[in-house]
Amino acid sequence: MEFSNRHSLFSVLFFVSTILVQHFAAVNSIGVNYGTLGNNLPPPAQVAQFLKDKTTIDRVKLFDVNPDILRAFAGTGIFVAVTVPNGEIPNLVNMKNARRWVGDNIKPFYPQTKINYILVGNEVLHWGPQNLIDNLVGAMKALHNALIRSGIQGVNVTTAHALSILESSDPPSLAKFRPGWDKGDLAPILQFLRQTKSPFMVNPYPYFGYSPEKADFALFKPNPGVTDKYTKKLYTNMFDQLIDSVYTSMKKLGYGDVEIAVGETGWASAGETFEPKCTIPNAASYNGGLVKKYNQGTGTPLLPGRKFETYIFALFNENLKPGSFAERNFGLFQPDFTPVYDVGIMRGTAGVPDQHIPTPTPSVPTPLLPVPKPPTQGNKKWCVPKAEATDAQLQSNIDYVCSQGGMDCRPVQANGACFNPNTVRAHASYVMNSWYQSKGRNDFDCDFSGTGAITSSDPSNGSCSFLS
Repeated sequence: MEFSNRHSLFSVLFFVSTILVQHFAAVNSIGVNYGTLGNNLPPPAQVAQFLKDKTTIDRVKLFDVNPDILRAFAGTGIFVAVTVPNGEIPNLVNMKNARRWVGDNIKPFYPQTKINYILVGNEVLHWGPQNLIDNLVGAMKALHNALIRSGIQGVNVTTAHALSILESSDPPSLAKFRPGWDKGDLAPILQFLRQTKSPFMVNPYPYFGYSPEKADFALFKPNPGVTDKYTKKLYTNMFDQLIDSVYTSMKKLGYGDVEIAVGETGWASAGETFEPKCTIPNAASYNGGLVKKYNQGTGTPLLPGRKFETYIFALFNENLKPGSFAERNFGLFQPDFTPVYDVGIMRGTAGVPDQHIPTPTPSVPTPLLPVPKPPTQGNKKWCVPKAEATDAQLQSNIDYVCSQGGMDCRPVQANGACFNPNTVRAHASYVMNSWYQSKGRNDFDCDFSGTGAITSSDPSNGSCSFLS
């Protein structure tokens, strides 16, 4: 009995200490997304040593489970979040498969590598298809139970969401999740996160909401701010507005107590001719302002004093990323570790300067896709398939868009104005653009799991007129 009591006391103390360590570690420093879509990136061991020795970054988020990276970060003290590829989600609902996945991808590296999250997919609700959405919570639960059965503590299971989960975000007081996703999908996710004390992870990008008249508001620059007339709260930046919109939506579902984490946010430092917002000064202003805000711990108008675990997108400029030129220029560093600009994360620096932001000329990689000609019809943009997208991928895009209520796919059906040429690619081009235009022409609405690209050249042909 005496041994049992001592053992129980030890277990309680160990559990409490684990929770305390996790809690304080979670608010230590800002994190970064470590992508690997480049053929000139440094070896993971060099990356780990650089982050540990030269920067204040104490956590990275991966878009896969890369064993070389997990080995490289062993013993560094840097937290590593890993991601289950979207396509593996249905398979992991099965407990046997979930335990095998944990055994193959987590146990060999933990605790030498401080794995803190397993993200089950990325922006699953936004991209679908429905089969992945339907199995998301089941896979999260199975992986959580597999961790417990494997004796692994301190690794939380969550998933990251694009802000297309919101029906509106302006003003924050009227924000709410999209009908259908709210109670059907997000409530079960939030219930799981509450039970497991895991954060609700979102990817807020003021970058996608940028307009010239809102430039200062988006870039953390001085501005008069915007007052929410219902709460009387003053917002001086778009990031706070988006976070409070998420919080309001969670609260309306009854989950205002669940922590919020920022899985991705960032700004491109270079882009196409039709992307004038993509400059080094803008990227330095946004990411520098974000770091400064994080370090100050000011929170948001609805969540004052709250420090949100945050991962900047991205660590490196990645020269093999598909999409527009901007996609290859979200990095804080060039592959040779040269900073693209200063945001105040290098050891020995006081932070991003408030004025005279340095504007070094970046080492720009050659685009994989031809740079589109300047727009010939104002600033109109269209969404079209990438050249390398397969017919199977494009057919999946058609099936998804046309299964959504309110989307009119009759023009690509027999006798429709856009039926000819009768090819999957031609039909997908019309359908993908219709989705992009109807959702507000946000860049992320043309991603389609990496198969869509934005163009300034009107793809309309003959009697087939594309929306713009």
